[in-house]
Amino acid sequence: MTPQEQGPFLFGHLPDGRAVECVRIGRGLLRAEILTYGAVVRDLRFKGHAPPLVLGLNSIEDYLAHSRNFGASPGRCANRIAGGRFVLDGKVYELERNEPGGVNHIHGGSAGMGRSLWTIRALTPDHVELWIRDPAGNAGFPGTVETTCTIRVSEAGVLAIRYESRSDAPCPVNLCHHGYFNLGHEPNIRDHTVRIAADAYLPVDNEKIPLGKPRAVAGTPFDFTSATLLGERLKEMNGGFDQNFCLSAERVSLRPVAWASAPSGMRVEVSTTEPGVQFFTAPALQCPVPGLDGRIYGPAAGFCLETQIWPDAINQQDFPNVVLRPGERRLQETRYAFSRSI
Repeated sequence: MTPQEQGPFLFGHLPDGRAVECVRIGRGLLRAEILTYGAVVRDLRFKGHAPPLVLGLNSIEDYLAHSRNFGASPGRCANRIAGGRFVLDGKVYELERNEPGGVNHIHGGSAGMGRSLWTIRALTPDHVELWIRDPAGNAGFPGTVETTCTIRVSEAGVLAIRYESRSDAPCPVNLCHHGYFNLGHEPNIRDHTVRIAADAYLPVDNEKIPLGKPRAVAGTPFDFTSATLLGERLKEMNGGFDQNFCLSAERVSLRPVAWASAPSGMRVEVSTTEPGVQFFTAPALQCPVPGLDGRIYGPAAGFCLETQIWPDAINQQDFPNVVLRPGERRLQETRYAFSRSI
């Protein structure tokens, strides 16, 4: 890939006039496009498989108006914080309650990392390094957080995403990759098979806030410990999943945690350092504008495997630690290894 093919090139402008850039990286079996807006993986292609592997949009205007975090990097704290409120070191913090309904906080707020402009720090044919500074007080969070996101592709078909964060004050920090994957040729993922290496999940209330301790998946619709066809399971769940699966009690070294495949022959193995994965199948998705290749995205158009620290961990004493303190460094890494059998 030549520098001219790689970019960066202009993708559009934010309402305040700032430029959003796009870069292309590629090596071996994978090619990807990444935006400086939200550190979004806009497009991902595997050699020999024509359709895009992810849901993506065609303009910055479409992302601002219609994206459901397509391919973004939500932060500084991904997922939900109950009531938009937490207590840390004896002090109460009130956050922006930006989830629909105005009760809870989600994904770092309306101007969180997944909806802000990142800066390109390094660019090679197979990787891009993006940087962002999230100032103290944004969405109500304490401390200024600086995060580097490194996105890399390998000869073997691996998309690797690594977040490195530091803070100048104690605060919850938890980023994730919010890519929506579709490994097939169909407009939805009902013909996909999924396996998740989790013996427990977090039961939640009607607002998707954890109700307490993990519960065993055995004997429930949340049991994906063996390869499971999504179609019937989605019907059983009245359309879909938006659930945290408990992989471990704390953050650990990189290990495989989930697998998915489609009749197209495409497969993905997900490895991560994180203690949880939010499995989301977008049951209510309705995108009114065409996406990549002219696709219209509707319910179950893609699935997310958002590897992260458990939701509302800041308010749950027995959950994995989500607090990042001055002098510490938080590394969160996930790898999506793609292959094709036919």
